[in-house]
Amino acid sequence: MRRTSLILAAVIAVGCAHAQPQENTNGMRYKWRDGQGLPHYSDSLTGEAIKYGYDVVNDRGLVMRHVERQLNPEEREAARKAAEEQAAQQRAAQDRTRNDSQMLAAYPTEADYKVSLQQEVDNIDQQIRTTQINLHSQEKALTDLLTRAGDLERAKQPVPKFLSDGIAKQRNVVAGQRAALDRQQTARDAASAKITTQIQHYRDLKAAQGKSK
Repeated sequence: MRRTSLILAAVIAVGCAHAQPQENTNGMRYKWRDGQGLPHYSDSLTGEAIKYGYDVVNDRGLVMRHVERQLNPEEREAARKAAEEQAAQQRAAQDRTRNDSQMLAAYPTEADYKVSLQQEVDNIDQQIRTTQINLHSQEKALTDLLTRAGDLERAKQPVPKFLSDGIAKQRNVVAGQRAALDRQQTARDAASAKITTQIQHYRDLKAAQGKSK
């Protein structure tokens, strides 16, 4: 985060550089190249020097420091976004490092880690079984309602509104249960598929840990 703060500070400092010439009060000179690449020297800091960037040189011609050219608003915005992106990447890298350290501390052996990963799959399997039972029960309730409505129609009797409404409501319940089952099965497939990748990552971390000792 400190590096990112320095980047933002530099962007702000460059963007806020004075556009007016500044008097030289310390014996330093300024050197820069214009838009055609031609070199210029001056005892005062000019607007052109700020525009293209300049070197501060001492009385022996040695460069003491370099100041980047003044950024336009679009470039300052791009620099700000780049700094924010870099900060986000650094935070993500720190989070990964912290999570990896916690994982190694929690699971000292590969067998321990495998048990944990398999437990996640087993938990999803339990959810799937529960949803399947509920779905079967809701489908049976829908079948019973449809049977009642069918019996009335065959007897040439009107289907009461409460029964029609009940059928519509029960169909929504069944559809919701089926959607939940699909989501759970997708989650199980994903959890099973990433086990191999996670195990390999664990092995890589343990190997790196071994080399650092």
